[in-house]
Amino acid sequence: MPTETFEFQVEARQLLQLMIHSVYSNKDVFLRELVSNASDALDKLRLEKLRHDSLDADVSDPHIEIDIDKDARTLTVRDNGIGMSYDEVGQLIGTIANSGTAKFLQELREAKDAAGAEGLIGQFGVGFYSGFMVADEVTLVTRRAGESRGTRWSSRGEGTYMLETVDDAPQGTSVTLHLKPADPENQLHDYTSPWKIREIIKRYSDFITWPIRMLPEDSAAAGESDRAPEPETLNSMKALWARPRDQVSEDEYHELYKHIGHDWRDPLETIRLQAEGTFEYQALLFLPAHAPHDLFARDGKRGVQLYVRRVFIMDDCEALLPPYLRFVKGVVDAADLSLNVSREILQQDRHIEMMRRRLTKKVLSTVKDMMTKDRDRYDTFWREFGPVLKEGLITDSENRDAILAVASFASTHHDTEPTTLEQYAERMKDGQEAIYYLTGESRQGIENSPHMEAFRARGIEVLLLTDPVDEVWADAVGEYEGKKLRSVAKGRIDLDTEQEDTSDGDREKQTEEYAGLLGWMKEQLEEDIKEVRLSSRLTVSPACIVSDAHDLTPALENMYRAMGQEVPRAKRILELNPDHQLVKGLNQAYKDSEDRTELAETTELLHGLAVLAEGGQPKEPARFVKLMTDRLERAL
Repeated sequence: MPTETFEFQVEARQLLQLMIHSVYSNKDVFLRELVSNASDALDKLRLEKLRHDSLDADVSDPHIEIDIDKDARTLTVRDNGIGMSYDEVGQLIGTIANSGTAKFLQELREAKDAAGAEGLIGQFGVGFYSGFMVADEVTLVTRRAGESRGTRWSSRGEGTYMLETVDDAPQGTSVTLHLKPADPENQLHDYTSPWKIREIIKRYSDFITWPIRMLPEDSAAAGESDRAPEPETLNSMKALWARPRDQVSEDEYHELYKHIGHDWRDPLETIRLQAEGTFEYQALLFLPAHAPHDLFARDGKRGVQLYVRRVFIMDDCEALLPPYLRFVKGVVDAADLSLNVSREILQQDRHIEMMRRRLTKKVLSTVKDMMTKDRDRYDTFWREFGPVLKEGLITDSENRDAILAVASFASTHHDTEPTTLEQYAERMKDGQEAIYYLTGESRQGIENSPHMEAFRARGIEVLLLTDPVDEVWADAVGEYEGKKLRSVAKGRIDLDTEQEDTSDGDREKQTEEYAGLLGWMKEQLEEDIKEVRLSSRLTVSPACIVSDAHDLTPALENMYRAMGQEVPRAKRILELNPDHQLVKGLNQAYKDSEDRTELAETTELLHGLAVLAEGGQPKEPARFVKLMTDRLERAL
């Protein structure tokens, strides 16, 4: 097949330019990325051979090899792992098949410093491109295990790449960097120097479980003799989770996290766990410092790596942690599982279930410790992962109390500092029986909601919940420490029973005064509402829309429909503020006039305004605008 030239995907071309002009503060990390990719390829080959013994592949000496050619100024990272097919090279290298790429590029341009940019690069898993920081040209030669022909890919990072089929490619992948001209004034970044390669491997990749080899500096001369040069193994290959705690540094833990988490930042927290007894296993888990781009993607990767007696079994083992802890990265090494275990078997294995329960409790207890001992780190964790952790309040009743104990929420008590349910309960007013909350898209939107008026006037604290999952978990949990969780936008809320501002006689008098108007308005709005009633939650606005106590909110209805579940649309309730001049005027007009055409239009407008005030949209926006325009013209 002849050589073909292709253009990079637009996002890939933009990313290459960022790499070439170097967003990194430390260019050494390009080698870590290439070695990490090679290690993954060896893991995949071992796993593929384990599952398909008939695979025609050489697994006799799996390793990674680094070759330096000072004269040609090339650096090659080679592995004899799984390799790639022609189509896979085009898909994985020529494009960035990632729905979050546009977001990534935007965030990358907005990053205020190089360290922030590094974190984003690793977050989006495009480390291969980092080779262009130090190279004018990159050549990749690969052959997938079991196939007879290989593929060569090359590019100078200028918008195009070349692909061709080759017959003499060995199994695995080699990446050759044609390094940029040497800088005589900066020998610290001379990547043709063996000492520099040793230093980088020791710092970033010492724990890699496969040998990383490099030929000695005099290998060319040695090659002229009958005896082949002996390669030097650069890494110790020691599993960090199997070493005593006092023999592992924080830096080593952090580098392991960056390798398995494909991240460039240090983790927020490191968790070690060793279980002994009838079922032995070791776990080394990490809480990241920032959320990955695919945290809420259906096809996003989740789970930790599973090993059995130091042998890699699978990536992203979902059975070891519940979905709401899918952001946790790490390694679990079990002593008593089969090497040929499958994902289906894992889902039914009682030992896996035991591990899952203990690992879950350990993660939650670690978050609790952060909350009490290091509030800044906890705040970072909750900002990044609170929305996903709250999913556990719906799905994990066994650990619901533990999740509630580490949850915090925005509140009207403080503009910036979140509060726990325990702190809210301690501040509840005398006679207050419920913990009040309101959901919405933003804090500002919630605070401006008409539903908040009476609570603000009476100084009653309200939780301000802005994550989509909040619509669901609050109903699912129902109460905290015997105190009901109540939405201020659902059901009847009579704060006067707690704060004796209005007597029963006054309420009865108002109800009687407005009875005719309420019944007439219900008839006018019958297609959209189930009831019109007087409100005790309004102090400034003339009206608001509320849901019945056990009905789904519109946001929750929309959420279910987005997931493909059809739910009936519930009619809602229109509440009127009997002390508002507009409502008083409506009542007087209803009593004084038999021709209520204009009153019907005003009723329609009032209902539309109430819908808008809670962030909704009138049923017929064009008609609403016309009615409002006509009314404004008459008022001028």
